[in-house]
Amino acid sequence: MAYGVKIAKGNARKAAAIKRRHIRVRKRISGTTERPRLVVTRSNRHMVAQVIDDIAGHTLASASTLDTSIRGGEGDKSAQAKQVGALVAERAKAAGVEAVVFDRGGNQYAGRIAALADAAREAGLKF
Repeated sequence: MAYGVKIAKGNARKAAAIKRRHIRVRKRISGTTERPRLVVTRSNRHMVAQVIDDIAGHTLASASTLDTSIRGGEGDKSAQAKQVGALVAERAKAAGVEAVVFDRGGNQYAGRIAALADAAREAGLKF
């Protein structure tokens, strides 16, 4: 089961592992019109969450730590991830989305990824 990702050293090895996991997750998950995909992209400094309809190929809602309402806010990165989760859920509800499929983007479901997902659930988005 080759995924086309070469084994590397150091940080490249970690990136390759994330890429392998993301390919594995995306084989099973796809967003539809009724239930779009909530994809989370995580870097060392920022978080981006998008609600995507894969059939139409459109982004319905998005939120990021780079948004003016969150940028420069108080708290650690987990607190900012919670704010992103609540904001993307609010914007998705405004776009008429009630339920989503969660795509963790190859990241492990812990820390900031889990904080974002929990905040989106609390805001009323169903997974």
